[in-house]
Amino acid sequence: MKKYIFALVFSIIALILLRNTSKGKVATNHVKGFVFDAVINDYIDKEENTLHKRILLPQGFKRIEYPKGSFQEYLRNYKLKPYGSKIINYDGSEYFTQHWHEAILEIPVPSNGLQQCADALMRIRAEYLWEKNLKDKIGFKFTSGHYCSWKKYAEGYRPKIKGNKVTFHKTAKANSSKKNFYKYLNLIYTYAGTLSMYNEMEKIKSKEIKLGDMLVTPGTPGHIVIIVDEIVNEKGDKKYALVQGNTPAQSVCLLKNFEDSSQSPWYEFVEKETIYVPGYYFEEPKFIRFK
Repeated sequence: MKKYIFALVFSIIALILLRNTSKGKVATNHVKGFVFDAVINDYIDKEENTLHKRILLPQGFKRIEYPKGSFQEYLRNYKLKPYGSKIINYDGSEYFTQHWHEAILEIPVPSNGLQQCADALMRIRAEYLWEKNLKDKIGFKFTSGHYCSWKKYAEGYRPKIKGNKVTFHKTAKANSSKKNFYKYLNLIYTYAGTLSMYNEMEKIKSKEIKLGDMLVTPGTPGHIVIIVDEIVNEKGDKKYALVQGNTPAQSVCLLKNFEDSSQSPWYEFVEKETIYVPGYYFEEPKFIRFK
């Protein structure tokens, strides 16, 4: 909880600074030992509605190329709602803060409230595999450690859960429809989360980070964001763009960078240094990758 309170105060201060800074001018402010350089960034094209076109490049940087059809290119080309769209909660209400995002991804938010931060990223991954006709690879582990695949779910197998013990039994008719696929995802949302993702996924060192990797604090609750773009300059310096779902279940959004608004929405990662995102901070950064 202290992480959320600190980060919320941090975000509010940054918003005030942004509102009081004219375009092209820099306002340096010192608050309890922190230095904020607030500028209106030039790295957003409000007319574009895919991630890689919405986010513009700093001078001297270029995008790291990935193969066509890869998960990385899928993320880069993700469709967005029109600029200025609001973060909407699962119940149709507006999220209490609307200043920390530069884009809303075209991901419906189920009214059942289940699709929270980790769930949104599992959905993106599962939909990618579905679209690429790699349906047999769709599957996630519950927090208990038991693997639940879409293939077995589509065949009619359902989990029977008693405490930490999970067994699967054929109790439904076979159904491989897209509608049933989303019922499967609701099951995953119920029994998986940041902790199960961290335990299941490949662990990545800071120097190995690439597009599609995730920054996570595993826990109940924890938090997780995903890298949706990656750029590099001639010196080898890299920057990244981040997307998150949230709790309560709400719109999935591209995050601003309040810690260094001069390069927002781009982020830089320094090994073992705390990473601040709007509404949260990752005190001990951990990175994971979908298998």
